[in-house]
Amino acid sequence: MLETVFNTRAMEFIPQLAEPAVRLHLLVVDADSAVRSACAEIASSLGYAVESTGDLGQARSQMRGQAADILLVNLPAGSNQGLEMVSEIKLLYPDTSVIAMTASGSVNAAVEAMRCGASDYLTKPFAMDELSTVLDRASASHQNDTATRQLRERLRLSQGLGSMIGRSGEMEKLYRILSKVAQSTHPVLVLGESGTGKELVARTIHAYGPNSQKPFLPVDCGSLVPSLIESELFGYVKGAFTGANRSKDGLLVSAEGGTVFLDEIGELSLDLQAKLLRALQEKEVRPVGATHRVPIKARIVAATNRDLAEMVETGTFRKDLFYRLNVVNLRLPSLRARREDIPLLAAHFLDRISREHGTKFTLSDEALRAMMRHDWPGNVRELENAVERACTMSSGPVLHLGDLPTQLQQQGLEARRTAATLDDVTGHEEGGAPTLRTLADMEREAILSAIRTLNGDKLQAAKLLGIGKTTLYRKLKEYGIADPLREE
Repeated sequence: MLETVFNTRAMEFIPQLAEPAVRLHLLVVDADSAVRSACAEIASSLGYAVESTGDLGQARSQMRGQAADILLVNLPAGSNQGLEMVSEIKLLYPDTSVIAMTASGSVNAAVEAMRCGASDYLTKPFAMDELSTVLDRASASHQNDTATRQLRERLRLSQGLGSMIGRSGEMEKLYRILSKVAQSTHPVLVLGESGTGKELVARTIHAYGPNSQKPFLPVDCGSLVPSLIESELFGYVKGAFTGANRSKDGLLVSAEGGTVFLDEIGELSLDLQAKLLRALQEKEVRPVGATHRVPIKARIVAATNRDLAEMVETGTFRKDLFYRLNVVNLRLPSLRARREDIPLLAAHFLDRISREHGTKFTLSDEALRAMMRHDWPGNVRELENAVERACTMSSGPVLHLGDLPTQLQQQGLEARRTAATLDDVTGHEEGGAPTLRTLADMEREAILSAIRTLNGDKLQAAKLLGIGKTTLYRKLKEYGIADPLREE
């Protein structure tokens, strides 16, 4: 009976397969006992913890007792019960990966299963290596998704890393990469514009990595003179220079297996680049003023907002150091590339400031619209500063357009004027038919409205309108208006 399920391609395939890193729970559901037993036997040999049943109702009960990581379920011909179960399982247990088994030629059933939430399918009869391949895909997908969910949950719960917020596609992609990168100790190069959160990403990599209990040591390569950077990284001995009253270990030594974060790595001089490369290659440093070398053990995470590849081409950054640092490359998205995250970030900053001040701050619709329109050249850092500024300037708990930085106010007012102009341009005749107003009519209304708003101050009205005082008086004379405040 086994031959009806698996062809003769080979039990010797088993020793070549790697056992899953985590023992995953697999539930096999098929009324055919021979198929069920064969699948369970093969899956067990591949390292899965396997349960099986021939009854869909029993499968539901077993899932309630312990939700399986992977569900391998047969779709009975001529019945929708299997599809209903797939939909139900994905609704109740979204973390479970579902693989559907269908009879030969039942392509439609497989397609329907995918629509209901199945991640893969097998068509009977299938070979043993087909089953193992599908299980391998499901296992990899499940573990990647689980790691991503765990990382996001930790980010959400961790106050120290709470600023890493976003649900955009760009951020989801970043979370997936971080969940993998954090588990290794390879060098990482973090690229992105200023204010995108490069240090936050570096801290995340360290905090959820295998050496999270070891130190995280940041150094800003752009704010220190070369001599200070050298002594910070490599250390120095007593008497190495004026003021060196005692010896001091450098960060590469004192990290003791932790992470050294080299921010603005593109600012390092070529001389320091050469010394850093030598230290990373030889895994040892020579402190300033010393004749001996000291072994180092540290993970390097470097970051820059500069184009290192272009700097390599121009000779301002060493190619060999670039390759040494660029083992894993993370490019952070700008805030304008993930505008849908702006409300989430703003709400996060408002929540923090509200707790600090004891006042529940909220954004008006107009203020939020202005934030969504702004390009944020300073990225998340600029957004945080804008929210803090608005809370400081606000006279109440609701933050209005006027509380935002000047540039956002101007953009908001421009959008308001554009909307008003569109409303003015398009009037309506009796019965609702749209009609266009002439530029002369709009100009006349703008002048009279400005004078009324400024209580008759024609000089200020002219300045507001961007026209000369003489032009304003000439226009009023053309309109035959002596006193605009009396004009109906």
